[in-house]
Amino acid sequence: MRCEVCGRKIRTTPMRAQIEGAKLTVCPECSKLGTVIYEEEAAASASAPSSTTKNFVHIPVIVKKPSAPQVKISTEIVDDYATVIRCAREKAGLSVEDLGKKVAERASLLRLIENGKVSPNNQLANRLEHVLKIKLMVPISDEKVQAVPKKPSDGMTLGDLIDMGKMDEEAPKKRRQS
Repeated sequence: MRCEVCGRKIRTTPMRAQIEGAKLTVCPECSKLGTVIYEEEAAASASAPSSTTKNFVHIPVIVKKPSAPQVKISTEIVDDYATVIRCAREKAGLSVEDLGKKVAERASLLRLIENGKVSPNNQLANRLEHVLKIKLMVPISDEKVQAVPKKPSDGMTLGDLIDMGKMDEEAPKKRRQS
């Protein structure tokens, strides 16, 4: 039997492989070019198996990398983190460089955080909490959005007209007697 890719005679057990969408009978070297489907017995032994010959089928095992663990986020950073960090640092009498050494972070990044241009990640927030003895991470609150009260000077909007139309439809309609 010959390899359908390289044309050489297959001296070992021929293999079936899928190479670029085609299922081919190939030699072990050419089977590396695609995905092995299964190995076949040689044509002679397949037609007349002996009692000592064992038929083995090779099924490739595809090992998937474990996906990143799914972590439910239950805390978030406070809104005024910049002022909280700056006030705590000044209260502790630390310069930005000293704080950077204590939390193992660059002073330039800490300046950006104190200016509110960059928010700290969870790890840095935890280190800052520990060093400065402050609370930056709070549980996520499911705040419901409240409707903003209307001012009398706002006038009527299209939404107000639609709401009024819904109220008219809900009210029972009276028929005129003829």
